[in-house]
Amino acid sequence: MAVDTLPGNNTQAAIYEVLSQVRRQRVSDGVDTALLTNATKQLVLVWPQLGDFDSLEYAWWLKRGADALAAQGLTVRAVGIGDRNSGQAFCAYTGFPEESLLLDPDGTLHQALGLYPGLTVSVPGFNQRQNAWLNLLLMCAGIGSPGTLSEVFRGYLGDRNAPQLIADDEVVQATPLPPIKGEFFKRAGGKGFQRPFELATLRLRNMAEVLGKWNTYVPDVSHITQRGATYVIANGEVVYQHCDRNILGFATNMSQPLSFLDSLDLPYIESGI
Repeated sequence: MAVDTLPGNNTQAAIYEVLSQVRRQRVSDGVDTALLTNATKQLVLVWPQLGDFDSLEYAWWLKRGADALAAQGLTVRAVGIGDRNSGQAFCAYTGFPEESLLLDPDGTLHQALGLYPGLTVSVPGFNQRQNAWLNLLLMCAGIGSPGTLSEVFRGYLGDRNAPQLIADDEVVQATPLPPIKGEFFKRAGGKGFQRPFELATLRLRNMAEVLGKWNTYVPDVSHITQRGATYVIANGEVVYQHCDRNILGFATNMSQPLSFLDSLDLPYIESGI
């Protein structure tokens, strides 16, 4: 099994056992549905809060990499923290299929998998909501969230190891900024790689989306620090996993978040997202 980060002492078999028993509400029709399908190969995404930076950005990369996923023959399923309203808003914004997204309102799956709950500082006199916000702010500052600040800076400074993210003729609306055409980044930094401010602009767009619908995306702030994980399952075995340890850390290689697929020796079987 290819492993980036292990959640505690969970073994390959234990992880599969947990995932195979998961049934949650599906966004598309509200029906209680199994997370794992009968597909031979499956990419399973255990997302944090659906209004989280990582969930939104990961969905963007999945849409961009749909052809690569199809070439691998991977069926994609995700489960995220939120309710059905959260899921519907998330899918409408990101384009992630409603039939492929399940809901875990209380993060019980994350706990069962031993995933990183995020910072859990408790200040005397603070209620649960206040502590959750404090922990989130500390994590955004890099406390209990190693690598977050460097990833934020990468969004502003650019990255020649990452692909160009915004096409020259694409128009990005990232409130409070005016509409920005992709060729602006070409003039600012070149073409064919992630230019300065390019990723930061996409993240600002995501942030504006969530803040504008905060109560929809985040119906319960108790779980806003919870991190997620990525699993690849083939022939009933977990063959790859990455467990997040920080905000903006949903992949080992954030310049190319889906590059882990290239290292997996998976026989081609036609499937889809």
